[in-house]
Amino acid sequence: MHPSAKKGGIFFNIVIRMFALHHVEKPQTRGVLRQFLGREYFILKRRMQWWSKNTRFAKSITGASFQHVVITHKTMLLRPLKGVEMYLQHNKITNLRLAIAKINGTVVKPGEVFSLWKLVGRPTKAKGYLEGLVLKNGKITKGTGGGLCQLGNLLYWMVLHTELTITERWRHGFDVFPDANRTIPFGCGATLSYNYVDFQLLNDTGNEYEIKLWLDETHLWGQITCNNEVQVHYRIEETDHLFTRQMWGGYTRHNKIWRHKMSNKGSQEASELIAENHAIMMYTPFISD
Repeated sequence: MHPSAKKGGIFFNIVIRMFALHHVEKPQTRGVLRQFLGREYFILKRRMQWWSKNTRFAKSITGASFQHVVITHKTMLLRPLKGVEMYLQHNKITNLRLAIAKINGTVVKPGEVFSLWKLVGRPTKAKGYLEGLVLKNGKITKGTGGGLCQLGNLLYWMVLHTELTITERWRHGFDVFPDANRTIPFGCGATLSYNYVDFQLLNDTGNEYEIKLWLDETHLWGQITCNNEVQVHYRIEETDHLFTRQMWGGYTRHNKIWRHKMSNKGSQEASELIAENHAIMMYTPFISD
């Protein structure tokens, strides 16, 4: 075989492997009836799992006041977004206020499971939830209780900085908006949809942890405290970030998220790959509006 042909074959194999590594299927469009029936089926399935499994779920407990702060984090409530009416974001604040009232003060004891939807329940108009921004079938639309993904994002980021074990977390399949005011790496969020797209964690430590949530005029705040002083902390790192043009014409975004376990003395004890994200972009990269 001629050397140039051999080099060409190696290059072709590298291109094929790179394409396979970052290939994302074009999103499918499903009918309204199919979406509704599928959603209700999975909601019922999850409820049956709640009833049938012998799981100790954490319950909201007020009055605990642990002194050892593990992490505090905040995210902006209102952010102008292209093509999104601001009233939806104002409605989101109402939705967040209702949801965090069911979670704030929850103490997760050893052996217990924290389930966001088990505590919050189904967001309905009867409970006061308003129309907010939701992502459905790859499209931005409106829905009762919309905007609660901000809560999922906040909780996921905070729990990554604790020794608690995340047992259920769903990635965002779409990168919806550009990185205006982003303070954490892309792909460090958790999408939600009642009740089968949940955020859950297991306390498999010997400590108790309390989850605190509150709102001020500009931000959603969260804090996780512990009944004992924790001897380690965590650092989150993003690597391999890139944008890719897919064969079907759209753009996708990719990265890897690593978690480094650090002793309080500053030495690194362990590292783990916690997520490899591949999201369909709903805006065109490299072009500013």
